[in-house]
Amino acid sequence: MKIVVLECKSIGEDIDLNIYKDFGEVTFYGNTVENQVAERVKDADILVVNKAPMNESTLKDAPNVKLICEFATGYDNVDLDYCKSRGISVANVVDYSTAAVAQHTFALALYLLERLPFYDNYVKSGTYGSQDRFSNFDKTFVELEGKTWGIIGLGNIGKRTAKIAEGFGCRVIYYSVTGKNTNTQYERVDFDTLLAESDFISVHCPLSDLTRNLIDLDAMKKMKKTAILINVARGPVVNNQDLYTALETGEIYAAGLDVLEKEPIAADNPLGKIKDSDKLFITPHMAWASTEARTRLATEVYENIKAFINGEQRNIVNP
Repeated sequence: MKIVVLECKSIGEDIDLNIYKDFGEVTFYGNTVENQVAERVKDADILVVNKAPMNESTLKDAPNVKLICEFATGYDNVDLDYCKSRGISVANVVDYSTAAVAQHTFALALYLLERLPFYDNYVKSGTYGSQDRFSNFDKTFVELEGKTWGIIGLGNIGKRTAKIAEGFGCRVIYYSVTGKNTNTQYERVDFDTLLAESDFISVHCPLSDLTRNLIDLDAMKKMKKTAILINVARGPVVNNQDLYTALETGEIYAAGLDVLEKEPIAADNPLGKIKDSDKLFITPHMAWASTEARTRLATEVYENIKAFINGEQRNIVNP
């Protein structure tokens, strides 16, 4: 077997991928952009990818490819119909980063809720050391207990987030974008109710035609002016221009984002102009990337390859 790993850096160079050598000859590339794909995959039997496009243009001269493994849950980069027409199986990995993303959801929320940028600077600037009292709470903050936490997308990550929010004493409500979620552990509400009643809204849904620009200016105008919005799902679920407007005009209190409409952040993204970290906190799409999660991801890809070689259907998304 000839295995080509196109984007090692997408999982981190601290994660040992030499385990894939159990299955044959492996070629590793740190990163691969679109115009490099065809040349690098032409002799491969198995591909391990993340964002590199997998379609007729990049695969037509690679006759031996039998399996594409995603270093991810999503497979937007793959033309499933083309792969199926070629008999190429596509396998993804699910539920490897649930704990990490739920954890980061609250890291973002608490950072904003407790005004931590202000207080960190207050101490480090020497201002705290020069004051004549033991404490400072000039910028006020509130407790999570008794607040309403709204969740958009009650899948694995959404449910973990709900459990943590309950632990903080929050009332949890959720909105099902498709209307198919029948979870009765938490209160299901319509979209407008979730917007109006939530003190915190965290986004955990997939990107689809139903969710693209779901959180636009109209939606944010229906939120509490004290609300904090957290997006750890997909960037285009929240309209970045509209979020900029909402933050600048005080429609909502603050936002914490791990994902953006275009990544890395584009020079013309208006959110880049907001330098007030009490109002906006952006991390570089790293919520999923704990050491444990990335190790699980690499191991799950290993198991997907092993199963395929043994004639088993494991995590195949285009049977």
